[in-house]
Amino acid sequence: MQAVLDYLKQNQKRFLAEFCEYLRFPSVSAQSQHTPDLLACAQWLAAHCQQIGLEAKIHSTNGHPIVTAKTPPVKSKTKRPHYMVYGHYDVQPPEPLDLWHSPPFEPRIVGRNLFARGSTDNKGQNFAHLKAVEAYLKTGTPLPCDLTFVLEGEEEVGSKSLDTFLKTHHKALACDAVVISDTGMPAANCPALTVGLRGIIAFEITLRGPARDLHSGIFGGAVDNPAMALAQLLAKVRDKNGRITVPGFYDGVTPLSKYEREQSKRYPMKDAALKKLVGAPELFGERGFSPTEQRSARPTFEINGLTSGYQGEGSKTIVPSWARAKITCRLVPDQSPARIREVVCGWLKKNCPPTVKLEINAGHGAEAYHVSPSGAEAQAALRALRQAFGREPIVMREGGSIPIVNQFKKILGADSLLLGIGLPDDNAHSPNEKFNLDCFEKGQLMSAYLWPELARD
Repeated sequence: MQAVLDYLKQNQKRFLAEFCEYLRFPSVSAQSQHTPDLLACAQWLAAHCQQIGLEAKIHSTNGHPIVTAKTPPVKSKTKRPHYMVYGHYDVQPPEPLDLWHSPPFEPRIVGRNLFARGSTDNKGQNFAHLKAVEAYLKTGTPLPCDLTFVLEGEEEVGSKSLDTFLKTHHKALACDAVVISDTGMPAANCPALTVGLRGIIAFEITLRGPARDLHSGIFGGAVDNPAMALAQLLAKVRDKNGRITVPGFYDGVTPLSKYEREQSKRYPMKDAALKKLVGAPELFGERGFSPTEQRSARPTFEINGLTSGYQGEGSKTIVPSWARAKITCRLVPDQSPARIREVVCGWLKKNCPPTVKLEINAGHGAEAYHVSPSGAEAQAALRALRQAFGREPIVMREGGSIPIVNQFKKILGADSLLLGIGLPDDNAHSPNEKFNLDCFEKGQLMSAYLWPELARD
């Protein structure tokens, strides 16, 4: 094991240069003009996996390629544990470009932070695992288990091809657990095992009024304004205490356990620091729950975007013909996405005024995820975190969604160990995304320690 640790320490400069190569690919899955860049990134990734000693393959899909990379086969008289490492090489769109302090696909290092789109979400996190496995392979240190990396190019657009891929290759991918570093930890000195993720439903609503935009002086007051109607409709969704008013919205919500509420109190980011981080005048959330609990373990109804009428320079005095909102609801364990979609959309239809016509276009959805922190694999992960960071890790839930973890459970029968090494201020999905290089190095150590710990159990 010492040879692995020494190798990691001695090769950080090269690792960083390779990491920057990886980041220069503008692998934006949401934008069709970047399709060639996603293929090029997948080819680079497969070649890099082969270079470090893995058996890599590129799998074509109806969308963007999936890269698999396996450790070389080991002859054994007994069945060896097999673990999957999941990650993604696609990234979010970089816009708005004018808010970046440097080009999003030209990595820039400032102190111990590396700025680039995809640096923390998710290239840096999956690359840390690759470097740890490289250290085993290049030093001839036996791995106590078999590993398969599955790196996809469609996570940021819903993992559309991965579901089919898992079903087609489920025998080869059968594993004891899936390791995912696509979440975060509360602070650089506070490692964490994430045991829960929120689910999600997404949809878009449009209110249509007059057949065309109307002169607001001639027609205003006699025709309902769809923008106003939409604002009034959405304002009814939440009360002053932060509770969603839709009947049935909280059906099935599993209360937080005493242990989880105690763990949330260990979260290092206090209210004042959170307010400073997000830049809000004051925090707001559902009464009776802490900000940590509100943003990780409670369901929400969020307006992601609103648009209607004239958006150009100056004024244009109209009654717009339509208004639109993009909505997502974050869900918690034991809430049914289908049921919540039914009750929310039913409430919107019931409360929509007859002066406008309501259209609802459904988007993606996924169940919440939760795994017991007392299981053997979770305890192995906590031991690896202690060794890598030299600190006691916390057990936490995260507010985001990784829909594919539920498919790993349903198709492969495998639970996921969520061992994120991103930080709250890494600006994932925002301009000036960054990755802390200390977290990059500690992530490599965590991965190196993880495989012996998992194999023990």
